[in-house]
Amino acid sequence: MGIVDDQLLGAALRAVRIRRGLTQSAVARAAGRSQATISRAERGHLSDLSVATLRQIAAGLDIRVDLVPRWRAGELDRLLGARHSAMHERLARLFGELPDWEHAAEVSFSIYGERGAIDILAWQPARRALLVVELKTEIIDVQGLLAQVDRYRRLAPSIARARGWDASTVSCWVVVADSRTNRRRLAEHALVLRGAFPVDGRSIRRWLRDPRGLIEAMSFVTYNDPRNARRDIAARQRVSRSTGRRG
Repeated sequence: MGIVDDQLLGAALRAVRIRRGLTQSAVARAAGRSQATISRAERGHLSDLSVATLRQIAAGLDIRVDLVPRWRAGELDRLLGARHSAMHERLARLFGELPDWEHAAEVSFSIYGERGAIDILAWQPARRALLVVELKTEIIDVQGLLAQVDRYRRLAPSIARARGWDASTVSCWVVVADSRTNRRRLAEHALVLRGAFPVDGRSIRRWLRDPRGLIEAMSFVTYNDPRNARRDIAARQRVSRSTGRRG
């Protein structure tokens, strides 16, 4: 569910807890929080609770809580949509320069109740190499990102087979819009992200020319300003290993 207001979220937590026959103490134990914290949450007193606490409480009730930012009556959605489209355009040009690769954008799937869409699914038939590309304009939830990429990696072979692509390897590439905020956010989780995505932008470009084996990569990309999306601006993809920032 999306967060509409504090009182609605609190009422939802209480309603689901009662429906499942759980006490506040039981939910508190599952969430690793105090009973008083559960009580405050159910009464809609959320201003002094962190997002992590709310998600832990909700997880104990099998509720998914999504944060939905709002800005200027929908202008944020249009802004982020334009940025995402600009990143798609940048990656489409990249794969267009690689004659051995095929790629498809916004590949939707529905497999055993799991639904979603992969930003870009790319295929190199000579090596039977499948590449899942996840585009991120804004980094909000690092753990959520890791879980999302892992899910796409798991489902990608089945999705690809429907297109006649029988993969021997499945690789992942997370492409992040280059901004101070994103670099700071990723630097805060450098150890985790280095373990999950040890390859940088320069290395994956070499791999794309001859995709032997699998690869897990993360890089920053400087993309076109969505207000001037037709301008040709070169991408910059690199990692500063000395500072632990992933690129």
